[in-house]
Amino acid sequence: MYSEQVYSLFKKIGVAEGDTVRITRAGEANEGILMPQPQGDPNSIVLKLASGYNIGISCTPEVKVELIKKGAKSEKPHEEHQKHEKGALSMLSCGGTIASKVEHLTGAVYGTMNTSEILAVVPELKELGPINVRSLFTILSEDISPDHWKIMAREIEKEIKAGATGIVLPHGTDTMSYSAAALSFMVRPPVPVVLVGTQRSSDRGSSDNVVNLICAATAAKSDIAEVGVCMHASASDDLCHFHRGTRVRKMHTSRRDAFRSIDVKPLASITYKTRKVQPLDTNYTKRGSQPLVVDDKINPNVALIYAHPGIKPSLISKLSDYDGVVFAGTGLGQVPTNVMNNKLVLSILPEVKALMASGIPVVMSPQTIYGRLNMHVYSGGRLLNEAGVIGDGCDWLPEVALVKLMWVLGHTKKMDEVRKLMLENMVGELTERSPLEIDYFE
Repeated sequence: MYSEQVYSLFKKIGVAEGDTVRITRAGEANEGILMPQPQGDPNSIVLKLASGYNIGISCTPEVKVELIKKGAKSEKPHEEHQKHEKGALSMLSCGGTIASKVEHLTGAVYGTMNTSEILAVVPELKELGPINVRSLFTILSEDISPDHWKIMAREIEKEIKAGATGIVLPHGTDTMSYSAAALSFMVRPPVPVVLVGTQRSSDRGSSDNVVNLICAATAAKSDIAEVGVCMHASASDDLCHFHRGTRVRKMHTSRRDAFRSIDVKPLASITYKTRKVQPLDTNYTKRGSQPLVVDDKINPNVALIYAHPGIKPSLISKLSDYDGVVFAGTGLGQVPTNVMNNKLVLSILPEVKALMASGIPVVMSPQTIYGRLNMHVYSGGRLLNEAGVIGDGCDWLPEVALVKLMWVLGHTKKMDEVRKLMLENMVGELTERSPLEIDYFE
């Protein structure tokens, strides 16, 4: 946000964000689009040059600002009201890049598309049959909180009780796997619940939004009544994978096929052109085979800590304010325990034991992502296992272990019950065996 001094200058000259201006300072002139000031020095005027780069010019008394051309007014998004149809798919938008568009005044990406605008961008969705559209919130996924998960769960419940035959949840990709895991524990649906996102906004020629949305809606019409994520299966626009919500992870910052099922096959592949759903894992919950159950009791006061060289015992002691702790341990499930009595090593084992002695459950997960914990191989792992750390033999993903512990602690704080529930395979978050072959990026 600009300072009052800068805004006073803008008002005096009659310029606003989005206008094309020329700024002259110390004999040097720069021309471009006047941008918002999202952060940094409030007295620095941000200008987008024709090259696409932004520059900042300090607003000093000698600065001269001239209006070259007024920018077009930005249209405010509007939600199209429609009659709710029974027997239709329901699309509940949760924001993210898939609900974002480029603001052409400034070139910035904003999360402003509502579900009606999404349907306008992807009219092919209507070919799949009636779709009821509604926006739950407009938010980028890094800002998603456990409270948002509860809203999603209750809104899914409303839609299914109103007759929805499947649910599509447009969602930002950064934390989509967290939300998918949370909804997997909170909602046991009789119909598919499909989270979908896009790595690139709809205004970009390389956007993956059309293929992802079509395939997600197709998955929502399928026989697979589970919570999952539907995204590109490769860099091409031919196929998407439908991943189980507790076994999926975003494995790349920007690739269109960033989402992977970890150590399991995807639930299904969906061919974009033919709209064909091909199950890849036959062990799935079938449509209508279970009644709708929604249980959104969670305790979000859980920490996820990555073990790393030099981690300090004082950090672990400060976790006493939490109701549960998940470690992403090294290798087979280690944290520094200094079993070799090296004077340069600080063991955190006493602090871990102190947490559990105070009634705080501690859970181990593999930071390697792929593979299974085995806390009987090395001395450090054995010491943690003997101390009562939960997780030996488990292959849950760190964020799934985090969300599961939140859900479990929402139901009990008794250590023996927490342990029992954590080690129970509830919604496919744990597997019996790890595969020999791993599907990395080709």
